[in-house]
Amino acid sequence: QVQLVESGGGLVQAGGYLRLSCAVSGGTFSSYAMGWFRQAPGKDREFVSRITRTGGSTYYADSVKGRFTISRDNAKNTVYLQMNSLKPEDTAVYYCAADRTLSRSYDYWGQGTQVTVSS
Repeated sequence: QVQLVESGGGLVQAGGYLRLSCAVSGGTFSSYAMGWFRQAPGKDREFVSRITRTGGSTYYADSVKGRFTISRDNAKNTVYLQMNSLKPEDTAVYYCAADRTLSRSYDYWGQGTQVTVSS
């Protein structure tokens, strides 16, 4: 049973920063591409960022490019999302997900962590 557990969310003022973590257990972390998604109230879930198995390539939504950084530590089975220069529109529940088949169809999801950015 693969489990993903996010942490690091919270309340921060606009312009501030947070670092999200996602710890993965029960599977072969280094074989998964990993992604971060978010869902704001009343909106659909949207892609935020993705990192390949080795961390050699990363991808970002235009809305977070230059402000967010995804990284991973395969020795710790953990993926991170460093979020800087936060804006109120970044407020959402953030989810991490694992892509086992490398098809950009994510197989495993965490329960989410709330990020709230006040203006």
